[in-house]
Amino acid sequence: MAKIIGGLAVSHTPTIGFAVDHNKQKEQAWEPIFSSFEPMQRWLAEKKPDVLLYVFNDHVTSFFFDHYSTFALGIDDEYQVADEGGGPRDLPPVKGHAALSRHIGTSLMSDEFDMSFFMNKPLDHGLFSPLSALLPSQGGWPTQVVPLQIGVLQFPVPSARRCYKLGQALRRAIESFPEDLTVALVATGGLSHQVHGERCGFNNPDWDAQFVDALANDPESLTQLTVAEYAQLGGMEGAEVIMWLVMRGALSANVTVTHQSYYLPSMTGIATLILENHARTLPVDTTARHRAHIAQELAGLEQLEGTYPFTQQRSLNALRLNRFLHKLVQPEWRARFRQQPEQLYQQEGLTEQEQQMLRDRDWRKLIQYGASFFLLEKFGAVTGVSNLHIYAAMRGMSLDDFQKTRNQQVIYSVAGKE
Repeated sequence: MAKIIGGLAVSHTPTIGFAVDHNKQKEQAWEPIFSSFEPMQRWLAEKKPDVLLYVFNDHVTSFFFDHYSTFALGIDDEYQVADEGGGPRDLPPVKGHAALSRHIGTSLMSDEFDMSFFMNKPLDHGLFSPLSALLPSQGGWPTQVVPLQIGVLQFPVPSARRCYKLGQALRRAIESFPEDLTVALVATGGLSHQVHGERCGFNNPDWDAQFVDALANDPESLTQLTVAEYAQLGGMEGAEVIMWLVMRGALSANVTVTHQSYYLPSMTGIATLILENHARTLPVDTTARHRAHIAQELAGLEQLEGTYPFTQQRSLNALRLNRFLHKLVQPEWRARFRQQPEQLYQQEGLTEQEQQMLRDRDWRKLIQYGASFFLLEKFGAVTGVSNLHIYAAMRGMSLDDFQKTRNQQVIYSVAGKE
């Protein structure tokens, strides 16, 4: 089973990534930052966690306000570095552990956390700024990540207590994963800072110290504060430290602080923290019970012949094909497809199998492969195939025979004016 070995907390200010990229680690203004990272680097080199569950917030880079999620879990195999306005940093992508992500996502949903999930999104300095100071990247990162993005920029945002409870649910999720893995949680953000308005530049080192102490020794007390109180004490943007409570909630009640430091160079209080976990093994297999709890909603579905639930694994496996089909909602793409489908197949990197299924309009194979029906009906609308023709083909019947099984013999599709 997976084991949580500890938690790391670190600021994610872009200052850190800037200094790494410009080799400023030894300069007077920057050296204290990187000295504080050295114990964390040694800890990671010694413990060699298989996976980092990485709690961060995006800075309106890959997540925009027109569809803004509270808790968004990455379920991809790989995460690229985002372009934040001046081109992406010269860092390799980091590998994801998609199987652990899917397990965690299912567990959290079973525990009534309404998650959103993302694939094919690059990640910004919220993740890569501290990661580039924690781990070597040359030749590829030495660990995999499960990124958990918390929406803390557009109100309402989750409460401190909700974040702490999310961490407690994460512990159940991680520890019930059946593969032997070591997992460390990394919480990012903060400490005190404000980067907008007339209060811009606000810091509160006394509160920063009090928060870190309470996080280690009395985290429950921190759940009693409102977001407004966090903003009053640590600045509006500094309220993002509620993300540290996600990490702390996933650890045992008692922890050992093996490293702690603080430095305030400019705008943000930069802290680093290592908490060693002290979990105990119970004489009852509670993880098996939790796995049964997770599996309850889909139990028995495998017995439904000709039924293919659109799971996250199927979605990831068929992402390229489904993305191609989704572009058919764009008029320009539809026009190009009607004129030169083979060129678009090649341009989008579809495999020969995917191309052939589309050429053959093999609706059943497409469903079995992982295509979403609701994208296939768009494909049908563009190619002049009605929904009823698709239904009949999936049943292996002629349209006439399939219509005989319906109360009314009608033909329709989602096609509009075209």
